[in-house]
Amino acid sequence: MSQVSPTAGRLFGDGPLSRAAALVHTLLTVEAMLLVAASPGLLVLLGAGRTPAGLPLAALGLLPLGPALAAALYALHHRSRDLTDLHPARDYWRGWRLNAGPALKVWAPLLGWLTVIAVSLTHFPVTGLPGWWAVLLAALGLGGLLWGAHALVLTSLFVFRTADTCRLAAYYLFRHGRSTLGAASLLVLAAGLTLLATEALPALLAPLLLLSLLHAGRPVITETEERFTV
Repeated sequence: MSQVSPTAGRLFGDGPLSRAAALVHTLLTVEAMLLVAASPGLLVLLGAGRTPAGLPLAALGLLPLGPALAAALYALHHRSRDLTDLHPARDYWRGWRLNAGPALKVWAPLLGWLTVIAVSLTHFPVTGLPGWWAVLLAALGLGGLLWGAHALVLTSLFVFRTADTCRLAAYYLFRHGRSTLGAASLLVLAAGLTLLATEALPALLAPLLLLSLLHAGRPVITETEERFTV
């Protein structure tokens, strides 16, 4: 009696090694596309320096990053697990064309809000205000970042009016606490990598961080699909 191999009928590109290779290829391609899409702001960032006076200029340099991140989230969400059917570059630029405008409508106000908070904190000693004001500003900044994480995921994967995206992102901050905590842990990790190593390290690891953000945001994505899409 002949034995059937456990891999019988398995197609090329369908095994675990092929899926791992497909993931690595997608991550590397998305990384390259993200750097290209965000590159218009890199020279501005280099000229901004690290002084408080350079914060508004740094915010301007970060403007292209919002659409670049939205396109990366789109490409990673739609990635193929099949090594024979990979189109990450095409998916990335399709995501950029679809989401650049909507993402910028969310990203630009968020950057403005965070810049105001950052400038206020860097000049806080001269204000004479009590210390708890600084804590409040920092908390508002963190809340804005977490709201922005939800908003970028929603903008990348769904077509809503900007106002609806903003409301849903605020709703999910507390509705799905685990997703919000997951986003917070990724922000802490990115900040830690920046402080302990270099600003370039979070940029190089951006696709992995964004893939983790999608995983943490799975409950948000699922509820949005079930309740707010046709």
